[in-house]
Amino acid sequence: MVVKKYEGTVIIEIDEDKCDGNGACVEVCPTDVFDLVEGKSQANRIDDCIECCACVDACHVNAIKHTTC
Repeated sequence: MVVKKYEGTVIIEIDEDKCDGNGACVEVCPTDVFDLVEGKSQANRIDDCIECCACVDACHVNAIKHTTC
């Protein structure tokens, strides 16, 4: 299942089928947008996103898509 979260023009999609919950996106995000919930990444604070795309680069299973990356 792909979960889309958006705020204004920023959309973050997380493919929960691909996400293995290793937490790289949580660790690398400079504004703490992500949380791990039940072993899956969630973009719970998307309004804090600065569109740096570090989450996309850090995800080794390519589970994260971002509108600006």
